[in-house]
Amino acid sequence: MTRLKTTSAEMVAAARARIEELSAADAIAMMNDPNVVIVDLRDVRERQRLGFIPGAFHCPRGMMEFWVDPASPYFKKIFGEDRKFVFHCASGWRSALAVATLNDMGFPAAHIREGFTGWVEQGGPVETYKTE
Repeated sequence: MTRLKTTSAEMVAAARARIEELSAADAIAMMNDPNVVIVDLRDVRERQRLGFIPGAFHCPRGMMEFWVDPASPYFKKIFGEDRKFVFHCASGWRSALAVATLNDMGFPAAHIREGFTGWVEQGGPVETYKTE
């Protein structure tokens, strides 16, 4: 097996060293602030299986760069608003890499260090999809 030049763990550590990280408890305290948008990067299947943060905007990780770029045909207006954007994934790894990428693009953002798992552990509210 070929050894990687940089491991995923090293990439996450490097991203975390240069981005704004919020604890799950701090994010919970901010969730009702109208100037804060919580953005869920997880796959739709994760959201269906585990639930989601009420009011969070769902932005699949694979579309993020295109949705935040005003020059992209896929731009989403929410990302043009003058608000604080706080991203999360399940455990904080994908969101750390995502926020580092956004910061490199010139888009200021933070992430929840412990991800959705930490949110749940800290007693944050969770919604689930209605099943019939």
